[in-house]
Amino acid sequence: MGTAGSIIGLFSFIIIGIVILLILASCIRIVPQAQAIVLERLGAYRDTWSVGIHFKLPIIDRVAKRVILKEQVVDFAPQPVITKDNVTMRIDTVVFFQITDPKLYAYGVENPIMAIENLTATTLRNIIGDLELDQTLTSRETINTKMRASLDVATDPWGIKVNRVELKNIIPPAAIQDAMEKQMKAERERREAILIAEGEKKSTVLVAEGKKESAILEAEGEKEAAILRAEAEKQRMIREAEGQAEAILKIQQANADGIRFIKEAGADNAVLQLKSLEAFAAAADGKATKIIIPSEIQGIAGLVKSLVEVGEKEETEAE
Repeated sequence: MGTAGSIIGLFSFIIIGIVILLILASCIRIVPQAQAIVLERLGAYRDTWSVGIHFKLPIIDRVAKRVILKEQVVDFAPQPVITKDNVTMRIDTVVFFQITDPKLYAYGVENPIMAIENLTATTLRNIIGDLELDQTLTSRETINTKMRASLDVATDPWGIKVNRVELKNIIPPAAIQDAMEKQMKAERERREAILIAEGEKKSTVLVAEGKKESAILEAEGEKEAAILRAEAEKQRMIREAEGQAEAILKIQQANADGIRFIKEAGADNAVLQLKSLEAFAAAADGKATKIIIPSEIQGIAGLVKSLVEVGEKEETEAE
């Protein structure tokens, strides 16, 4: 029995030691980054533990709440709201918040997320109630700003800071959706017609500019062609004039050479006068009606006529 009692005592000692170790281990807490622990002692708030290792008294102290300090996102279900012009629609919101005071968060409100959801729905109804349908659809940024400011003030006693509020979806009634789709379709058709008209206008302008440039180029081409034709005619007339002048010069040169040849041959005055007569005959060329002949040439002409008549008479008598 002594041995059995010793074994039982050993097991009891071991069990007590394990229990003590477990109790000591439970008294050690390691708080990770971006978290905090709210500690209570005998049911009353004692302290807020931040990042690091911490020790608490067994049984007396207890962890009341573990708080996440990172920014959190909550997506709330669509809420029915009524606009100023009595249109019922459903809007769902997304709230970005962050816990700034773990103590207020732990003791400020029983269910902070539910409280934020109800507060968001109430605030949204108040803001949308002052706006008409068109304003609601086009004033998302204004609604977001007003809701964030209102929620931030309301959640400050709970140790919560609302950073952003976004309207995720705005769902109007089916009849309103159909009307909006028809309006959008009509607007797209109007814009399409405007774009087509502008395109046709630009096309007409481009065609007119093309015709204008073509006419200008054609006129410039005709102008250059006329200048070239005039230049060619001018060159032709100059060449003809030069040819005529050269011909006259050669004729005069030939006459001068003939006269010089006669003089060098020693011809008497009668021969020179006959040559002059031939020159006058050539000058007349059957085109002149009157020719004025110098008196010396007339005398020679009479002498030639007499000699011709004497010759003809002698021929007659011989026959």
